Amino acid sequence: MKKYLASTEATEQFGAALWTLLPQQGVIFLQGDLGMGKTTLVRGFLRAAGFKGAVKSPTFTLVEEYTLDERKIFHFDLYRLNDPEELEWMGIRDYFDQNTLCFIEWAERGTGFLPEPDMVISLTVQDLGRNISFYTPSRA
Repeated sequence: MKKYLASTEATEQFGAALWTLLPQQGVIFLQGDLGMGKTTLVRGFLRAAGFKGAVKSPTFTLVEEYTLDERKIFHFDLYRLNDPEELEWMGIRDYFDQNTLCFIEWAERGTGFLPEPDMVISLTVQDLGRNISFYTPSRA
């Protein structure tokens, strides 16, 4: 499915709509160049979930954790990852337990150490806005 988002606000609203659509547990790959709005989308999701604090890009920390009641949301940014094996050293498998939803930017940098995604969301530039497309990969 594909949709045009005319503004930052529209991207955040799309993220908010995901709150009612995504399962409690899963792995979401976020694709798009730098500045495409991936963190804005996650911010919208978290705001809809009731999170009140700052939502920042995990570019330098690799992961930001958000706790909502007894549910955990992890937002990864693997852009600065030098070697996928670094994910093993940080205990990546522990993040994918039964009650977590993980948003992962630059997932291709973690090939071999990440589970298959439950959904892939891609953001690309169009005019002054963004095209967003999303799909659920088939599992053979």
